[in-house]
Formats: sequence, structure tokens, C-alpha cells
Amino acid sequence: MSRPHCTRCSRPPGHCLCALIPQLSSRTRVLILQHPSEVRHALNTARLAALGLSNAELRVGEVFEDLAGLLAQPGYEACLLFPGEGALPLAQFVERVGEQPLLLVVPDGTWRKARKLLHCNPLLAALPRVTLAPGLQSRYRLRKAPMPGALSTIEAVVGALDILEAPAQFDALLKPFEALIEGQIAAMGEQTYLRNHRDGA
Repeated sequence: MSRPHCTRCSRPPGHCLCALIPQLSSRTRVLILQHPSEVRHALNTARLAALGLSNAELRVGEVFEDLAGLLAQPGYEACLLFPGEGALPLAQFVERVGEQPLLLVVPDGTWRKARKLLHCNPLLAALPRVTLAPGLQSRYRLRKAPMPGALSTIEAVVGALDILEAPAQFDALLKPFEALIEGQIAAMGEQTYLRNHRDGA
């Protein structure tokens, strides 16, 4: 028998995050493609990002049969937020496309799973790639970053929107994410957290 949970944020009773989730509008459209292995992850930041943005969509799958339609949004220039050969800093890509708003496609999963999404969806792999500025630090204190500058999905979305929509700021999207992390730390106990997650910090 499955445990009860909020139908919107998927959190158990007493830990619902809906009150902290903003409703932010953006000129940029955000399409998050989530690998199925992430759906039941305790810190499902992709879902929080999609819930907090009015111009965002979250799709779950490994092969997206309707990807051509998802990418062909009238009036938008599609790009993939993912490092790789030929990837341009986001600000530089914006200079190239001019005034046209972007459809920012964000794969959600571990690096290995995200690469699998690209492999399984050639249209995705063919998109021009963009990256965030180097040196950004993750607030995700419960997971060791696989490489410098690695961010959770919601942090990457906020970082991208802060560039694309400046001077507007999207930090409000991070409030439920930070509450989630604080809740996880409280559940494990401060001593366990300090012992396992603060070594060398």
C-alpha cells in the first residue's frame, strides 16, 4: 500500500512544499525532460522547477515520441542546457539569436542518465548546446558534486533564467528546494550530516 502524499508536490503529509512554491512568469519557455529513474527521488528538483514556473513543462520518459512537436514551439528558438563540444555560454548564444525568446530544454537525471536521453533522442542531441557561467556553487549539500560547477536541475534553471531574464531574479524558485534539504538534514540528525557531508568543507 502506497504512503499518502500531496498530489501536487508529491511530498508526504506534514512535509508538503506547496506553500513555498512560487508562480513565476518568464519570457523563456522551459522544457524539462526527466529520466524515469528521477521521478521517485527524494529531492525531485525538476518537479519543483516546473511547478514554480508558469511557462514550463515537465515530461518524463526515456524516448520522447512527440519530441519534434515539443521542440517546434512557434516563436521560440530551442537550445539544450548541457555541456559538450561546441556548447556556447548562454549569454553568447542569446547575442546570436537576438530578440527571439528561447525554448530552454533541460535534461534531468544523473550525468549518465542525461547522456542516455541524448543518445535515445537524436533530435535532442542535435540542438545547439548552451552552458552556464563557470564557477557556480551548488547549494545541494546532501550530494557530492560529480564535477566542479555541477548543479541540481532547479539550480541550473534558476541560473539560466537569471541570465536570460535579467534584471528579473528567480531565487524564489529555490525556497522549496532549500526547505527540502533542511528537512533531509533534520531527519538524519545534525551529527550524521556533519560527519558524512561536511568533511573537508
